[in-house]
Amino acid sequence: MSAASEFVGLLAGQCVVSAVTCQNIRMRPRELTKVVALVNAQAGAPGAQAQIEARITAAFAQHGISTRVEVHPADCLTRRVHELLDDIRCRRVDAIVAGGGDGTIRSIAAVLAETGAPLGILPLGTLNHLAKDIGIPLELDAAVAVIAATHSRAIDVGEVNGSIFVNNSSIGIYPYMVLDRERRRRKSGLKKWMAMLVAAVRTLHHFPIRRLRVCLKDRVEPYRTPCLFIGNNEYRLDAASFGDRIKLDEGVLWLCLAKSVGRLSLIWLAIRSMLGFLKPQDLRTLRIDEVAITTRTSRLMVALDGEVQIMRPPLHYRIRPGALMVYAPPG
Repeated sequence: MSAASEFVGLLAGQCVVSAVTCQNIRMRPRELTKVVALVNAQAGAPGAQAQIEARITAAFAQHGISTRVEVHPADCLTRRVHELLDDIRCRRVDAIVAGGGDGTIRSIAAVLAETGAPLGILPLGTLNHLAKDIGIPLELDAAVAVIAATHSRAIDVGEVNGSIFVNNSSIGIYPYMVLDRERRRRKSGLKKWMAMLVAAVRTLHHFPIRRLRVCLKDRVEPYRTPCLFIGNNEYRLDAASFGDRIKLDEGVLWLCLAKSVGRLSLIWLAIRSMLGFLKPQDLRTLRIDEVAITTRTSRLMVALDGEVQIMRPPLHYRIRPGALMVYAPPG
């Protein structure tokens, strides 16, 4: 079975499970006594899995919470969450906790969206964008304390052609960089940031340019661009908080297009963005709730929270307001 067909099957299963479990899950806030922590097998340094499992178990035990830590490959997480939803409905488990980076959270959130079951987040990845934007501490014991406090909030998720994203999605240069980065990590064992740097240099050499049509509700805008970025809510561009999101529940997609199409101009754009010197005319930005992206090619590489999928255009993006419940600090 292909990855695409497997995902469609799992998505259909989600609809059935959600219909059965949603009423029971939404009944009332539950006290946490038993949780399952799903940890990405690639989280943490090589050989550190046993240490991570022990630390997670001990951190929850300090709050009187029994924890079953399960370590799974990334491609098995979605199926396991489907199985655990029935345990939540029957009160055999009180909550599901994701241990990993944004890709891990995305895989688990894809199943929990719209069920009302809160997701606990342990930021064990490299960048942990969603955890930072929610305000979850990056230190393990402090992140566990947030979950143990059982304060939850609803946040939005983005969706493109049935696949969700919790941070952002992009077309163009970034998916090429991600694929090259992962290939280099597998071959040479480079650290993620170093592999990304090498991949960026190589991708800039080939420099893919896309001809895209942005189909809005009232008009169609053609673009020739190296990068199209769609965020789950708006990203900040000022120097002090570049790349952060102030809100995760505003119910908007934030579309951002790079107008520069040359290599040097794009590099200069990236440098000025990091320094906080961007000008309004440098980018085309839109706040929308849905959009369709079309192109002449039959397939597009699409990045979703740092992972790449092959999709067939048109790409239909939409926001799903308040679809995901997460344990978060008050306020």
